[in-house]
Amino acid sequence: MHLVSLDWIIIGVFFVIVIGIGWVASRTARANTSEYFLGGRGMPWWLLGISMVACTFSADTPNLVTDFVRQSGVAKNWAWWAFLITGMVTVFIYAKLWRRSDVLTDLEFYELRYSGKMASFLRVFRSLYLGLFFNILIMASVSLAAIKIGSVMFGLPPWLTIVAGSAAVVLYAGIGGLKGVIWADFFQYSIALFGAIYAAYVALIQPEVGGLDGLLSHPDIQDKLSFIPDFSDPGTLLTLLIIPIAVQWWSVWYPGAEPGGGGYIAQRMLSAKDEKNAIGATFLFNFMHYAIRPWPWIIVALASLIIYPDLASIQAEFGHIPEMYLKDDIAYPVMMSKLGPGWLGLVVASLIAAYMSTIGTHLNWGASYIVNDFYKRIVKPKASEKELVHVGQLSTVLLMLLSGIIALTVMENAMEAFNILLLAGAGSGAIYLLRWFWWRINALTEIVAMVSATLTAIILIFGIDDATLSTTLLDAFTVRLLLAVGITTTVWLLTTFLSKPEDEKTLIEFYKRTRPGGPGWKRIAAKALPEETNPTAWAMPVQLLNVFIGCVSIYAALFGIGSLIYKNWITGSILLGVTFLGTFIMFKLFHRLRADL
Repeated sequence: MHLVSLDWIIIGVFFVIVIGIGWVASRTARANTSEYFLGGRGMPWWLLGISMVACTFSADTPNLVTDFVRQSGVAKNWAWWAFLITGMVTVFIYAKLWRRSDVLTDLEFYELRYSGKMASFLRVFRSLYLGLFFNILIMASVSLAAIKIGSVMFGLPPWLTIVAGSAAVVLYAGIGGLKGVIWADFFQYSIALFGAIYAAYVALIQPEVGGLDGLLSHPDIQDKLSFIPDFSDPGTLLTLLIIPIAVQWWSVWYPGAEPGGGGYIAQRMLSAKDEKNAIGATFLFNFMHYAIRPWPWIIVALASLIIYPDLASIQAEFGHIPEMYLKDDIAYPVMMSKLGPGWLGLVVASLIAAYMSTIGTHLNWGASYIVNDFYKRIVKPKASEKELVHVGQLSTVLLMLLSGIIALTVMENAMEAFNILLLAGAGSGAIYLLRWFWWRINALTEIVAMVSATLTAIILIFGIDDATLSTTLLDAFTVRLLLAVGITTTVWLLTTFLSKPEDEKTLIEFYKRTRPGGPGWKRIAAKALPEETNPTAWAMPVQLLNVFIGCVSIYAALFGIGSLIYKNWITGSILLGVTFLGTFIMFKLFHRLRADL
């Protein structure tokens, strides 16, 4: 594919604006670490919400969704749709707790909630484990998508794509800090969403597809259209729907959908003006993430099955694609080859925007761990604010370099990376939910869970082949997930009951600051707030009701929009009506919680 002058102008203007945002933000970002990593703790809900959704609107997500649809149909997306439950729990239960904690990073939480050397070790180790290992793996997955886009659309060698794609994002994220990243996210998300919608339109007007009517009636995709797995096939139903909803959402630590909030989601909540803005931001994120964004990608994926029914048909037209990258996820960038001049530049800019918004967030988030939880905590506790900001900028460059190397040498397809990330955190998720509401959880609980989850994942991925694990009902990955969850959950529960609880003074101070409430803190709450008649009072019943209504409302919006696309007008209208009614009730109930904020 060749870019004409108009395409280059559009892409050039995009880069100028993004780097300009970073430069403007740099005037305050370098003042101190609070400005650099949390934007001065004064960010509004709407800006934070868009930033969250922009980060998850990464260059690899359209590829992943395309991979899901081509292999197992639309219903396969329950692998990530199920995380909406996690998101709603974060909105109505955990967002206010994170904001009350008033920490700089979510890892600082460990020395607020736990005590002694175990807490210090956990904080420092997690800073490297998440800030380096996990973070680099995530960014490598996103960079892999950029490599495939560059290879398909322009025939670029992988190394050149990485160098070209990372230079600008390192520049604006490095100089502008979180404030620069957030404002760049706002600009980039607008372009990325428009580009995705236009790409879906172009896919539909292809002669082979024949518009929306031609797509929906085409025999090659009839078995791919359903939102819900086939109930007559127990194995598919278990794998695609029941296990994600019943097990995955609470048991797995996954970036952007951490049980109880965490990572860059926690970073955004901590940077909010107050608790109300933290809650509003996370709700907006979940609505946009699950209800609005998926359908343009799904349409492109379905159309790709008509134009390129198998990998051989892709290879026949794009023979220059390296064999290691020829997987189903490459069908999305392949479909971008149908764009015309001018529009091509805009959609390329949208893909660059998706890439940069995700990488920019992960660079700032990872650097915050390295600076605040490793360098300042262990290497140089008395470092000046100016020095810490400089270390953060150097960390940004290091993270980008390492993720690029992994993308070039290890990664092959989006689903592979998604599955590895799920397994590496499987079984530890419940801890992140319970540690706020059960005083008995301790630092050793988290350390053992982390080690168990990692070792179990390594053994299950590299030590046991698919044939050994597959059953008549479940595929190998699902068996691996269930085994990982069962083993790690058992290990950390035994550890919790057999080890000593945390220092009582630490628990009392934690309770005073965050006021989580509930029967799990009964003994500690009586000592922390003896002047209160009911120190463990909490709004959990109303919060859980809001969680349920929120899930119903957003799922109804997701499938209501899908039904309208499928031209099921009555079903779509009813589902959208449920969304509006549920949202109205939810906000009415939310007013009952305001006294607790």
